[in-house]
Formats: sequence, structure tokens, C-alpha cells
Amino acid sequence: MNPDRGPDDRFPTGGSTSRSLLAEAKQADQAAWQRLATLYAPLVASWCRRWGVAEQDLVDVLQEVFSAVARHLGAFRKDRPTDTFRGWLLTIARNKTRDHFRRRAEEPAAAGGTEASMRFQQVVDPRSPEEATAADVGPEDGAIVNAILRQALESIRGEFQEQTWRAFWGVVVEGRAAADVAADLNMRPGTVRVAKSRVLLRLRRELGDVGH
Repeated sequence: MNPDRGPDDRFPTGGSTSRSLLAEAKQADQAAWQRLATLYAPLVASWCRRWGVAEQDLVDVLQEVFSAVARHLGAFRKDRPTDTFRGWLLTIARNKTRDHFRRRAEEPAAAGGTEASMRFQQVVDPRSPEEATAADVGPEDGAIVNAILRQALESIRGEFQEQTWRAFWGVVVEGRAAADVAADLNMRPGTVRVAKSRVLLRLRRELGDVGH
């Protein structure tokens, strides 16, 4: 250990990142880079989970994030007091997560297609189109939200009986009247509406929109 190096030079403390650690990582110091990646991987993983990345996809997204960090670390500059490494890392993580969901959105669409996606989004976010602003929805957000919704639905599918799921699917995805779905499934319309509400509530919980 270098006796001239204090503890603040070795480890990030408080709200800032050790300049020596970043400097060494910028110089392609493998040990410094490994410490940097190990230090920040849990934080990036937490962000990605919050944004809806599934556990089975998390390792791939983390690899993409830190590959981008490695490529562009030399360009990071703290020109203003408000510039932080964590803020810079957050931007990269968000962009790579968006890339991940764009790729998912380009996969063959699940049953229901674009119209079903729109119905899902309207139900999960029940605001009227007039209430949605440009700040809420970007030009690419529809596909990203669609991919997130498909992923969330896949994760909760096994929690419901087939009849309940078919009732939900018929009303929400296919856009059919509860009475028509009830007739096909030999259910009461009120039971179909209850099934729809149960699945939607669970879906909102999966997406973090309501408490558990």
C-alpha cells in the first residue's frame, strides 16, 4: 500500500467517487477497473430492476453498461460541481436499458398486436390522452412500454387459473365486451370483470405502480 495515499483516495466515500480510482481506471489499470465495476454493479443492477429488466436479462444488460463505461470512461469530465460519475453512469445505464427494451419490442409481437399494446398501456396508465404530455411519452416509448408489459405479463401468467387468464385476455387484449367473453367461457359477466381486475391489479404491482 502506498503510505502517501489516504483512505479517501482508495475508496469512494460520501457522495463522490475517488478521483484516484477513476484516474487509475482511465489509465486502463485492470485492478482499478475491476474495483470500479465491482463497486458500482449493485447500484446499476438496482436501477435496471427498477426500470423493469428481468433477472434473467440482468447480466447481459450489466455487461453492456460496463462495456460502454470502459469505452467512454476517458471522456468523462467533471467540468461542473454538479457533474458526478454516478450521474454519468446513470445516463449510460438508462440508455442501455432502453436499447434492451427496443430489441425486445422488435421481437415477434405477442398475440394481440399493436392494438392490444395500446389497450394495455391505457389500462396500466389510465390517464386520458389529454393528460399525457410530451414529457411523459417520447417517440420510442410506446415500443419500450410494450416490451415491459409483455415481460411483466409473462412473469405473472402462472399465478392465475386458465379461466381467469382467458377472461382477462378476452376483455383487455382482444377488446371484447365482458358479456361476450362470459358467454364463451360459461361465466357471469361480473365474474369476468372481477377476473380482469385481479390480473390488472397484479400487473400494476409487478410494474411497481401500486403497493404490495
